[in-house]
Amino acid sequence: MAWSLNPSTTRSALRTFIRHYSAPVDSTVPASKVKYVPTSGTYPKGFKVSGTHVGVKPANKSHPDLALIASDRPAFGAAVFTTNKFQAAPVQVSRAVLEKRAGTGLRSIVVNSGCANAVTGQGGVDDAWAMSQTASAQFQQPDTHGPNSLVMSTGVIGQRLPIHKILAKIPAAYENLASDHDAWLTTAKAICTTDTFPKLLSTTFTLPGPQHQGVEYRLAGMTKGAGMIHPNMATLLGIMCTDAPIGAGPLQSLLTTAVNKSFNCISIDGDTSTNDTVAILANGAAAASLSSSSSPISSSTSEDYIAMSSILTSFSQRLSQLVVRDGEGATKFVTIHVRNALTESDAKAIASTIARSPLVKTALYGKDANWGRILCAIGYTPNISLSSATGSVMPARTNVSFIPAESSKSKAEGVLRLLVNGEPQAVDEERAARLLEDEDVIIDVDLGVGSAEGNYWTCDFSHEYVTINGDYRT
Repeated sequence: MAWSLNPSTTRSALRTFIRHYSAPVDSTVPASKVKYVPTSGTYPKGFKVSGTHVGVKPANKSHPDLALIASDRPAFGAAVFTTNKFQAAPVQVSRAVLEKRAGTGLRSIVVNSGCANAVTGQGGVDDAWAMSQTASAQFQQPDTHGPNSLVMSTGVIGQRLPIHKILAKIPAAYENLASDHDAWLTTAKAICTTDTFPKLLSTTFTLPGPQHQGVEYRLAGMTKGAGMIHPNMATLLGIMCTDAPIGAGPLQSLLTTAVNKSFNCISIDGDTSTNDTVAILANGAAAASLSSSSSPISSSTSEDYIAMSSILTSFSQRLSQLVVRDGEGATKFVTIHVRNALTESDAKAIASTIARSPLVKTALYGKDANWGRILCAIGYTPNISLSSATGSVMPARTNVSFIPAESSKSKAEGVLRLLVNGEPQAVDEERAARLLEDEDVIIDVDLGVGSAEGNYWTCDFSHEYVTINGDYRT
């Protein structure tokens, strides 16, 4: 049957059905995400934070969009930055601050959301320096090494900051600094863009060395990101603070290791941004009253360093996974576990390829156990050998399964094997559908050629992802 619409009716219908996605930071958190927002926390000593409204985007009339994280004493600092060739102005400035100061004497991190200050020429670089200098000036302590504040920005690329509005509000952000949970949560909201919930974690820990006995340390972190997420790194910002005493050199090493096993193991859409930064400040405030523990961790072979590495890596994994759980339009959190690979790099490469396959991700959204798409992704993974005799991937040894997560209603049904030693299995489609109804899904790939393993965390692709990114800029 043929039919047609009056042009004016068509335009009216389009105006009705086009959806302009936004995620105001003070709106109601989606019911499915409320469980990820902490109602309390234990935050590191000597740090105060604030979230302040600037109105970086003219449409933002009340939401906090300027974050300030400050230490009451000089802190050691470290950061890991995007590898994108078009590195945003704040990335350039923060790197310069850290290099000039050799990671010492940091006092704050200032962040704006709503505008990325990326691909903005020398004017954008000047704006980023102005943010760092203005934040540094709040501490009223002359410093011959120059600004002591790192700077981050997130939002739309290619637009200049309303820098005068931001600089005018930095003193207010400093005056609003506080150390309670509400302040930390508001600050986590201030760095959000299309995020549907603020991402904030905190924890306590101890270190094994005799000089740390009886001392409880604290670690807190916030991150943002929901789209344009893929290493190295993703479109995200991450900020962590600890009151443990850690020197600048070990701190950079600890952070790099942690990021490589966390923020560099997540993917939402395979796109790497211009602004990605994960930074950490360590001020030693928890140990300041104990002279025997006031000297920072300085050796990468010490038992304290090894323990701290495990703590920071685990914490970073939990923090980075919140980004995946808030993937734009995502309905599933997917763990891809590749094991018995020849090397760890092979395992990570294969997991990464599966994680960014649009066909795998859309099948998961459609609750379709289309394991052939997983096999295809394994097979075209670059930079690994595909020799049938001695390669990283040997079809006759390859196994693929779906494993129910701990929270799965179908956990009692056990592992759903899809491919065993290269042989396809008779898949119970009803059981597969039940398993894929879960929010958490685990894809297990056993290559059977070695003993190395690697993990990646990703999400599915939904109609909503296209909706969000179809009108993000406008």
